[in-house]
Amino acid sequence: MRSCRPLTCTWRNNKRNLAGVLFLLPNFLGVIVFALLPFGVVVLRSFQSAVSGEWTGLKNYREIFGNTAFRLAAGNTLRFTAVCIPLLILLSLALAVLLQKALPGKNFFKSAFLLPMAVPAASVVLVWKVLFHSNGLINGLLEGLGMEKAAWMSSDLAFWVLVISYLWKNVGYDMILWLAGLAAIPENIYEAARVDGAGEWQCFTKITLPNLMPSLYTISVLSFLNSFKIFREAWLVAGDYPHQSMYLLQHLYSNWFRELSFDKIAAAAVVNAGVVFLLVLLLKKAWDKQE
Repeated sequence: MRSCRPLTCTWRNNKRNLAGVLFLLPNFLGVIVFALLPFGVVVLRSFQSAVSGEWTGLKNYREIFGNTAFRLAAGNTLRFTAVCIPLLILLSLALAVLLQKALPGKNFFKSAFLLPMAVPAASVVLVWKVLFHSNGLINGLLEGLGMEKAAWMSSDLAFWVLVISYLWKNVGYDMILWLAGLAAIPENIYEAARVDGAGEWQCFTKITLPNLMPSLYTISVLSFLNSFKIFREAWLVAGDYPHQSMYLLQHLYSNWFRELSFDKIAAAAVVNAGVVFLLVLLLKKAWDKQE
């Protein structure tokens, strides 16, 4: 092969690098204008008074950490995330492994599991009310079996109704991501393992799980971010002040916004963003260590 002259190669490399920069520049500017700058304004306002704009230092942060509603909402949000993410990952992985097999009608099941993501939130809320109302279908079945009615939305059971709704809505999406990871594993590895006498469980633990580790980080982060979207259903079904077991940070932000407490919202949003960033960073570090 003919090698190019040093000056020619340098010019071509610079031209290629410039083309790459120009390709990424619109997206980079969009992130700066629509994400970083607004967040910078929020950080600034978290140190100011909402009315006068006077510099207040850490006063807003002291107020939110001393606020009972903030501690309740933050605790419920962390609890919801800690319960839902592992359940969602395990359930979606189990379904993906089952659907990867040559099952009849598996394309139908894939579509069926993805359908909840296309259902509008208002329709989901209607189903909630039909099922979990004090005189709804589930309580009707319990009464028919001679059991007592359950206060689904006015007791600690409301938290688990929220968990079930999140799992129902997101399990199909995570399942498709797992299926993409499973499809990337070469089949000849399984064939060689079976020839050596490995069973299905050994193939799963020694081949499938290690090869799915690159997918685990992406699925975990997306599941974590999607957990913040459950507020729509929770707010539509129970309003601004639901049972305390399902009172989330988004409820608190909504109530503070109505009271024009923008300084508290800004401080809480900065704390929320910092916690989310730290959790994602720790997850990334754990994933890199596993790699």
